Amino acid sequence: MDHGMPRIKCSRITVKDLARDLGMSVSTVSRAFYSEAVIADATRKAVLQRANELGYRPNPFAQSLITKKTQIVGMVVSDLTNPFYPEVMSRLTSLLQKQGMNVMLASAEQADGTDEAVDLLLTYQPDLMIVLATNLRSHARERCEAAGAPVIFFNRLSEDGLGFGISSDNIEGGRRAAGHLADLGHRELLYVSAFPDASTNIERRKGFNDEAVVRGLPEPQVIEAGRFTYEAGYEAGLKVKALPRRPDGVLCANDIVAIGFIEGVQEGIGLTVPQDISVIGYDDIAMANWPSHCLTTVAQPLEEMMTATVALAAELATTKNVPPRILHIAPGPLIERRTVMDRRST
Repeated sequence: MDHGMPRIKCSRITVKDLARDLGMSVSTVSRAFYSEAVIADATRKAVLQRANELGYRPNPFAQSLITKKTQIVGMVVSDLTNPFYPEVMSRLTSLLQKQGMNVMLASAEQADGTDEAVDLLLTYQPDLMIVLATNLRSHARERCEAAGAPVIFFNRLSEDGLGFGISSDNIEGGRRAAGHLADLGHRELLYVSAFPDASTNIERRKGFNDEAVVRGLPEPQVIEAGRFTYEAGYEAGLKVKALPRRPDGVLCANDIVAIGFIEGVQEGIGLTVPQDISVIGYDDIAMANWPSHCLTTVAQPLEEMMTATVALAAELATTKNVPPRILHIAPGPLIERRTVMDRRST
């Protein structure tokens, strides 16, 4: 029934409509949208100005048939429960968009679902992939490369250590945590491990262990939390009671594990942080600075890591045969808050 309401015109302006409006050929109008195309400056300016007035936007899929580039960056993530990665995704997406790249996200609910997420993204023919918070099997990385989509690992390394990777120096970060605890008089250290195969976890544990041994301390005990989650950290806190020696200083694999661990030891077994046990996290997520947590932590050099990732993405999107490389960036500072105690006078 027609109630006299105006009809909304939903037709989309096409390149043919724009060409007809300007009295130009479709090919001339199309060339105006490609910076490398040969076309008079005045003509290009007239086309772009009229396109803006009419609300015309070039179809990126149609453009990709000509340029062989989709301007799509596939982003794969499997750990959205870790606050570190939503923070990274938001900021990294904004930086990529400023470079004219469009981000398409595929989330793998489980780490072993990464291959399916990769296959889904490949159907959209991305120019490249960025992998966050998950290990990509070597054959999956090779499948991406064969499809013309090189893979950048962010804050992780490839399963075989090859390809492109942007990571902080996690070994040095682990060393800093152990050195800080040793300097403050801690003598019985503990590392709370997360995904055993994650490069970040392996490297942080190695740095922490190596520095403790260099300082003449016993080799740190280890509790396997199994995941980078609050719940895993809480359960790890409950396991402290079963250790052969009670630790006085702890490094957790990341901040959210540390927050869970603190609540586990305090609520579950009655220890007080930091009076009974000092705890350090890793990442410096926004939550770490909340008054309810005030977590001492090793900061990730996020700005440097993201800048390097965007620069590499731009290079891979425009240059052929870029040689593989892994970039380790020095970790940020160890940020002292309220979960570590000076034990030198106790």
